[in-house]
Amino acid sequence: MAEETSNKNLRDDEIDLLDLFRRIGRSINRGAAALGKAFLISVVFLIRRWFPLTISVFLGIGISILMWKTSSSFYTADLVLRANIQPTDALISHVNRLHVFSREANTELMAQSIGIPGDQAKNILDIQAFWIIDNGNDKIPDYVDYEDDHSVYDTTNLRMDDRFDVRVRIKQPQELTKVRDGILNFLNSEPLFLQKNSLRLKQNAELLTRLEIDINELDSLQKYKFFEESKMIPKSGGQFVFLQEQKTQLLYQDIYNLYSRKQAMEAEQTIYKDVVTVLSEFTIPSERDNGITYYLKIFVPLFFITMLLLLIAFANKIIIQEVYKKY
Repeated sequence: MAEETSNKNLRDDEIDLLDLFRRIGRSINRGAAALGKAFLISVVFLIRRWFPLTISVFLGIGISILMWKTSSSFYTADLVLRANIQPTDALISHVNRLHVFSREANTELMAQSIGIPGDQAKNILDIQAFWIIDNGNDKIPDYVDYEDDHSVYDTTNLRMDDRFDVRVRIKQPQELTKVRDGILNFLNSEPLFLQKNSLRLKQNAELLTRLEIDINELDSLQKYKFFEESKMIPKSGGQFVFLQEQKTQLLYQDIYNLYSRKQAMEAEQTIYKDVVTVLSEFTIPSERDNGITYYLKIFVPLFFITMLLLLIAFANKIIIQEVYKKY
């Protein structure tokens, strides 16, 4: 009796499971049918109302052309700077003070900060600094984080701490050279940055002196080993003489390593002697940013969507009126 009950429960479970799959299948079919019907209704709706929708597209094109012809041109250019002091985020934050002035349209503070006349400062629409991202941590810059969405917890793709990008949006690209000089002066005149840079140069000078002493001492040691110790080696031990010459040769690599460090320090003292150094100059843009395409992307979708919403509202005005009266 217990066995029959168990088999019956098992059969009931199997029937319930099959019924569940059938219901899921029917729900999927109804959903697909509803989506197909909605798509068909949408296509028919758009086809039947093609004229006002086409008018909206042409209206958007017309407004775009009008804005293109009447609006002031603006251009975008990028300047890549090497950060000679650390931390780099302090330099980026300092440059982004100019971004705040731009956002607030404070041309007076902008002009004072970068040392240009007020009428020229009005041509600057924005100045902002961004991190440069190194994908794969191979010390090669890959892209600029213009969206500021890079995760600081990413251990594979890193922010480069020796350089950053400064993007300038300006009305007259001929003024980019003056803006570049103003940005460099803005960074190189900050008292804290000057103190850090002065300390860096002083420490590098001390290290250079020590490197020169070490190179001279190592060179003297090498000469002594080659000329003096070799004279004291018995001529009958050919293999022993060979081993001694091999040890002498090992000093060359040490000397070369010291010379490489010395040359790097000399570059820091001459090429990279300021707070920042220009790695990539502004490139004068040949085309304006707010060309016809810029406005088409804004106004054509805007007018089309607005017209579409109005047509949908007009087609369902009775339902909308009932809802409005009810609530």
